[in-house]
Amino acid sequence: MKNLIKVMSLAAIAVAVVAACSTSPTGRSQLNLMPASQLDQMGAESWNQIKSQEPLLHDAQATAYVRCITDALAAVVPEQYYRENWDVEIFDSEMVNAFALPGGYIGVYVGMIRLSENQHQLAAVMGHEIGHVMAEHGNERVSQNLLVTGALVGTDLAFSGRSPEQRAMIMAAVGIGAQVGYMLPFSRRHESEADEIGLDLMAKAGFDPHEAPKLWENMRELGGGGGPEWLSTHPAPSSRIRDLSRQIPDVLPDYEARAAQGNLPQCERPAWADEAPEQGS
Repeated sequence: MKNLIKVMSLAAIAVAVVAACSTSPTGRSQLNLMPASQLDQMGAESWNQIKSQEPLLHDAQATAYVRCITDALAAVVPEQYYRENWDVEIFDSEMVNAFALPGGYIGVYVGMIRLSENQHQLAAVMGHEIGHVMAEHGNERVSQNLLVTGALVGTDLAFSGRSPEQRAMIMAAVGIGAQVGYMLPFSRRHESEADEIGLDLMAKAGFDPHEAPKLWENMRELGGGGGPEWLSTHPAPSSRIRDLSRQIPDVLPDYEARAAQGNLPQCERPAWADEAPEQGS
């Protein structure tokens, strides 16, 4: 009976994997088990929760700045990923962060506006976050978690005849292997893929792609990306600087074409962005 359950569980996982195979915007094969409508619902719920917990910045100049960049990027998103309206908010926190959620939501923190020295660098950040949504990385992460959970259940069933101590050791080894050998590399791949998509979007929108590596130079100076890369969810800043620099020649013609037309965004950075943050903020 246990063997039958094991076979049925593995078969169900295999069928789900085959049925859910798709392709990311960069052509990478991926596993997405959840429907887009469910992701959009989860995105809306997360957005409302974050807005209820984080203080919002009510600053007309900053809002116009972020909206200007968002609109420029949204205008060049490929048709299959296009959304007419993105709900955009600025969070009044010195945290260096930004995010995008399925369903069309973008959040930018004051700390990220300060770190990004100009519209081009902030466009690199926001393009990266839109890239995560386009590539359905959230869906893929959930799907990977389900797959790993299924593998762990199958492993536990396969070794059900062993002593509790042996089973615990085997499960711990499999869990660590799945995290370091599967989940973390995929997470870093997602970040690199979002960097690539974001660089393409910013160049097509008329933002200078040369500024994308400079953003990560700023991040490196801030101290981000410490510890071994192979134990991290994100590539090291030095890796991102190297990869983005290598990709610039591929997207530069799009930016130069926009520049030749004189059709470049003019998003005005808020004056306070260069000022030191107030104590306690």
